[in-house]
Amino acid sequence: MEDAVKSILKSIGEDPGREGLIDTPARVKRAWEYLMQGYKQDPQEILSKAIFTEECNHMVIVRDIEIYSMCEHHMLPFFGKCHIGYIAQNRVYGVSKLARLVDCFARRLQLQERLTQQIAASIMEPIGAEGVGVVIEAQHLCMMMRGVSKQNSKMMTSAMLGSFRDEIATRNEFLRLI
Repeated sequence: MEDAVKSILKSIGEDPGREGLIDTPARVKRAWEYLMQGYKQDPQEILSKAIFTEECNHMVIVRDIEIYSMCEHHMLPFFGKCHIGYIAQNRVYGVSKLARLVDCFARRLQLQERLTQQIAASIMEPIGAEGVGVVIEAQHLCMMMRGVSKQNSKMMTSAMLGSFRDEIATRNEFLRLI
């Protein structure tokens, strides 16, 4: 990876041997290992460690989970918030595990559309949820720094499964609460 960074620096006209760039390849390598740590994580393992039996058959919502990811098309960051809701059926997740799940998928090269769906699908099955809703709103640096250069644009994606898809009242309650 460090050789690739040196090659990139050379190809843009920089000198990888100059003082300010000597350690850059190693720093970039460490940064990318951190940013892409989701590839080394198992989403089901994250969730399975925090499933609790609880007499709870109503909607549970965690909103404003910060996300930081990298667009797979330009390898530039996108960032924003993820909102998750599910209807429990006597089994609930530890709240921090939902945030860890979001990070697990976000810390990969991603499309926001795929990220939203992966989170929803992973939450649904392990507890037999009646339904799941996930909404992500994010800003993409590939739209802000290059191309169309639209600084105030946000992309919103949603994935609705089970009762969140099939029952408009459930979907509307979730959307109103987030």
